[in-house]
Amino acid sequence: MLPPAAFWFVVRFAGADPASDTFFQEVSGIGSEMDTTGFAEGGENRFVHTLPVGVKHTPLTLKRGIAGLDSPLVKWCRATLEGGFGQAIEARDLTVYLLDAEGEPLRGWSFGRAFPKSWAIDPFQDDKTRVVIEKIDLAYTTTTRKL
Repeated sequence: MLPPAAFWFVVRFAGADPASDTFFQEVSGIGSEMDTTGFAEGGENRFVHTLPVGVKHTPLTLKRGIAGLDSPLVKWCRATLEGGFGQAIEARDLTVYLLDAEGEPLRGWSFGRAFPKSWAIDPFQDDKTRVVIEKIDLAYTTTTRKL
């Protein structure tokens, strides 16, 4: 059996309409890393013990063609990044699904308490004819592989 192709996927936000803001050109940053610290044992100079401190997550990056102001994801990014700190940041759960040829989930990754960390537009260039891409980086607290 061949490994699944990485070109068909969908992103689902908890509490959002399944048909809105679900398709992206690229999703990256699915991963975790154990943060460690070194500890030198007294009287033993040949090595340093490496001890786990906690798990850190790389930002989840979503890329797509630039969306309109009516997009729920754009509204969330604007409220978080342009609203100042006068209101609480709304964290949301989301899931990224890798789909099979019939559109059924093959693999899934859940991200808990995610919020927009950055929102940027690719450079405008007069020598290329391509779609303007927006990039949204999300910070999150937990990640779990579902399937």
